[in-house]
Amino acid sequence: MSSQQNSFVLKGNICYSVDSQTVFCGESCYAVCADGISAGVFHELPEQFSNLPVYDFGDSVVIPGLTDLHTHAPQFGNRGMAMDLQLLDWLNTYTFPEETKFADLEYARHAYAMFVRELKQGATTRACIFATIHVPATVLLMDELERSGLCTYVGKVNMDRNSPEGLVESTDNSIADTIAWLEQIEGRYSRTKPMLTPRFVPSCTDELLQELGHIAAQYQLPVQSHLSENQSEITWVKELCPWAETYGHAYEKWGLFGNTPTIMAHCVWCPDAEIELMKKGGVMIAHSPASNQNLSSGIAPAKKYLNDGLKIGLATDLSAGESASILKAMSDAIAVSKLRWRYVDEQTPPLTMEEAFYMGTVGGGSFFGKVGSFESGYQFDAVVIDDHDLVHPQELNVHQRLERIIHLSGQCHVVKKYVHGREIFP
Repeated sequence: MSSQQNSFVLKGNICYSVDSQTVFCGESCYAVCADGISAGVFHELPEQFSNLPVYDFGDSVVIPGLTDLHTHAPQFGNRGMAMDLQLLDWLNTYTFPEETKFADLEYARHAYAMFVRELKQGATTRACIFATIHVPATVLLMDELERSGLCTYVGKVNMDRNSPEGLVESTDNSIADTIAWLEQIEGRYSRTKPMLTPRFVPSCTDELLQELGHIAAQYQLPVQSHLSENQSEITWVKELCPWAETYGHAYEKWGLFGNTPTIMAHCVWCPDAEIELMKKGGVMIAHSPASNQNLSSGIAPAKKYLNDGLKIGLATDLSAGESASILKAMSDAIAVSKLRWRYVDEQTPPLTMEEAFYMGTVGGGSFFGKVGSFESGYQFDAVVIDDHDLVHPQELNVHQRLERIIHLSGQCHVVKKYVHGREIFP
């Protein structure tokens, strides 16, 4: 057995998804990390691992690291504010003015340090992140994330139409800056990777999307953007791209909808043809329940997507979502699914706790490979949570405690955090 520092054993109350319907909850169990990879969870430590150091966290709860599939780092300063408008007005009134500030590298350094600190202290271990159009600030963000120990994808945003002064690029400059950014960061990081990031169809011309599709194919880069979030947005896309059968086809035509690994955030109002296109391309859905609620966008049919076998995980979508916590996103996903069941689709029951936990761990984690579980062969991402401030008069089993951690996450504390077997917090 390896003597490297990323081989060890965690002892505690271990929880992880077996599948979307089942969560293993073991009291006083052992989670084994061998060279950064999970070797499984055991009620008794097998003899073959007896020479590894054992870190005993007593009665704390140990869960896999959480994955945030969609968040906006430059919007961190706006979180918890400006929840009074719908998407397009919100972007123009609050979000775009904030993002223009990232042309100032000192402002970017100050703001991004706060964002990365928040991620590092929480239960998130993996994230897919929008930056801004500004290459120096985007590289600065990637530097900060690399130092944090988190595993992330980061995108320099592309926008060449319908955007305010200070955020709109020419098509040629947008492409040139993207290539320059990719060349600047080549070989620079081990845990932080680039991701092509057309903001959304209304802010990107066909010419820009076409060139980004070429870059995605040439560099074999993943893609992230927004899809069918808001009805006014969808109407706008139809006006801008009358040739496209659906919003998704406006990406697909240019090779940005599954030709390389793709995440589309929201997917609230997807018609059947768009859903079939997502299935065909293996597009990952980033379900953003708080954001969709705060901007009055609607309620994505997350349960239906899960039942139909689409790839789906959870997202915070700062700052339209007010919290950087994927635990809160789990709780929000369950809550809004109840409203959808009651008021929209009585044939589809609400999400269960098990399903929400699965989406926040294995579901989203699958975008990074074998991530989000303690089953043998998965990369060992782990979060140790102290939930003892959640006082209660009755005896609770580990499953009940996990459910309370999800719904009352603000009263819990992350004690330790590991990414691929490497301790990154505290």
